[in-house]
Amino acid sequence: MKGKSLSGWRKINFAMNFVGFFQRRALYKAGKNIKKTQANLLRDILTYAKDTVYGREHKFAEILAAKTDDELFSLYKQNVKDNDYEDLRPYINRHTHGESDILFPGKPKMYATTSGTTSEPKWIPITHKYFSDVYGKMNKLWLDNFIKANNDAFKGGVVTIVGKAIEGHAPDGTVYGSVSGVSFTNCPAFVQKVYSAPPCVFEIADYKARYYTIMRLGIEFNTTLLLTANPSTFVEMQNNVNEYFDDYVNDIEQGTLKKELNIPAHVRATLEARLKPNPERAAELRKIKAEHNVILPKHYWPDLAVVTTWHCGNTKRYLDKLTDSFPETAAQPEFGYFASECRAGLVMNKKDDTTLFAHMHFFEFTNADDIENKDPEFLTLDQLEKGKRYCMYVTTWSGLYRYNMNDLVEVTGFDHGIPTIQFIQKVNGIVTLTGEKLHERQFIMAVHDAEQATGLKIKFHIGFADAERSGYDFFYEFEDRNVTQQQAEAFTTEVDNRLKVINCEYEAKRNSFRVKDPKTFRLIENSFETFKAQCIAEGARDGQFKLLLLLNDPKRHEKFKKLVVD
Repeated sequence: MKGKSLSGWRKINFAMNFVGFFQRRALYKAGKNIKKTQANLLRDILTYAKDTVYGREHKFAEILAAKTDDELFSLYKQNVKDNDYEDLRPYINRHTHGESDILFPGKPKMYATTSGTTSEPKWIPITHKYFSDVYGKMNKLWLDNFIKANNDAFKGGVVTIVGKAIEGHAPDGTVYGSVSGVSFTNCPAFVQKVYSAPPCVFEIADYKARYYTIMRLGIEFNTTLLLTANPSTFVEMQNNVNEYFDDYVNDIEQGTLKKELNIPAHVRATLEARLKPNPERAAELRKIKAEHNVILPKHYWPDLAVVTTWHCGNTKRYLDKLTDSFPETAAQPEFGYFASECRAGLVMNKKDDTTLFAHMHFFEFTNADDIENKDPEFLTLDQLEKGKRYCMYVTTWSGLYRYNMNDLVEVTGFDHGIPTIQFIQKVNGIVTLTGEKLHERQFIMAVHDAEQATGLKIKFHIGFADAERSGYDFFYEFEDRNVTQQQAEAFTTEVDNRLKVINCEYEAKRNSFRVKDPKTFRLIENSFETFKAQCIAEGARDGQFKLLLLLNDPKRHEKFKKLVVD
């Protein structure tokens, strides 16, 4: 990467512009008659799967006999109920144990694993067709979008955080792991050359060793593209810089990788074969340290052109920690709506709006007001309205049929006739003890208001419902480590009072003592980082790590109780 010529990055730009043009044209062609696009796509998916076990059980052939688009949508809703993962688990289990033609023709290419609502993880099948025709094509357009955001995106190196490509094997031998990791290992060779870390880095299990290695490799060169889904990852990367900067410099100067790091021997051998002494860069880094009290990405990566991560939902708390960290000239596009179950679209503008890929997924929506309705009205893409919020359901080429994403999204506008959305929150970010239906975003707002009222600043906060005592436990990590328990409890009083204003049901339940006074807990320093490290040590993945800030989750509740100041 160090010797990459100007012609090298221009070659990437030309190639990505070329393939991006055709993918962008296909997308916007879909918006010319979005209802017809969605009907044609649904017919294609049902035709693809009509001879599978699920297709026969749910009368796909009869649905396909529909003479009009409206009849097609109606028959699909009549014969296939809306599903969550547990509805599909028995079919997926048959695939994982070696059976073919259950949810889709043949067997999957791989499984993406993620946490489920039960103690059992979700095994999300990724078919060969979905991987090549959806992920493959969307990734090419995604790379082109970086160039559209800033033409210098690939002029230097790329630092990214992805999951481990292969984490294990299903009972029948099919691999499971990270889709982002597999995509990374399958990207074109001329693109892989600009990545500072090879795929084997993501096999490092030790939390600090992995971040050290990523940053030691990345900080040696002129990085111009920085990307990962979760902004909390950027925060932790910077924490690693704060702790180990001098060690990076020594390693760069000598062409080494710190011997004390817990790195598998085969990974270390691969990495050390790439390293050479670089005293010139070491001297530059030492000069940077001498000139700045706090060393930030804008100092060691001054030519950073694009930084992409999530901006929506509850990630703003972490983005606020990154204020003024990057060069002013760096474009910061939103990462876009992306889940293990599907990549629903891409951010095609310079805002935070995901354009839904109507030619690759069949979408249905229920109005946000219908969340608790047992028989909600389902809407298609052509029926959505700007400014309204909906719960989203998808049908994919990977055997997810009318699948409830459990996500609340807001329609922000239209891009060439295609709805654009922003993620608001998980639908299960709503917690209730006695019918108060407290939203995660309401809790976040109340904490923010309490900061304004008290002058105390929060580094991290989280709340849990305690069903046994019918009350909430609020946990805070204050920026000022000298905040007393008495001050913390006064802060909770402000939060509690603000919640009563924001949520009338909460006020009614509190005033009637059905919801008891909230309890206050002060957290140790770096509590979130410690908690995340524990979760990753237990098998969670960086890129997929998500943490709602208001939960009814006894297991995580107990973990945070162990992170409380004595």
